[in-house]
Amino acid sequence: MAITGVGTVFNRWNATSSGWEAIAEVNRITGPNMSRDSIDTTALDTEGGYRTFINGFRNAGEIQLEANFTRDGFEAFQADFESDVPQDYQIVLPDTDETTLEFSGLVQELPLTIPPDDKVTMNVVIKISGPVTLVSGS
Repeated sequence: MAITGVGTVFNRWNATSSGWEAIAEVNRITGPNMSRDSIDTTALDTEGGYRTFINGFRNAGEIQLEANFTRDGFEAFQADFESDVPQDYQIVLPDTDETTLEFSGLVQELPLTIPPDDKVTMNVVIKISGPVTLVSGS
């Protein structure tokens, strides 16, 4: 059954408190945009005249996160940006299975948008390092 994004939560792992902390006022989450490399194995004696391939490395892609600016949220992402160690994140979907997507990533971009007549937003880009784990909470 289809669901809306209303009620989705984006969490960041807090090692100090050993728990997930929600990033407030998230407006939009895009990703993960997973892809996979293919390696061309075509040889001169390949039959049929078609190229052949095998799978290569997987890439979990990135997460793009648009959120209203909050001091706490910006400081958390800024600390992650300054760190060379991947941070753990979690997206909690509002479905009946309590589906979560968990991953580690590195903050690659942290721009602010400051318009004269609208809200100030953060547009965070997180490069996922390793796999995305799909978990059911129910």
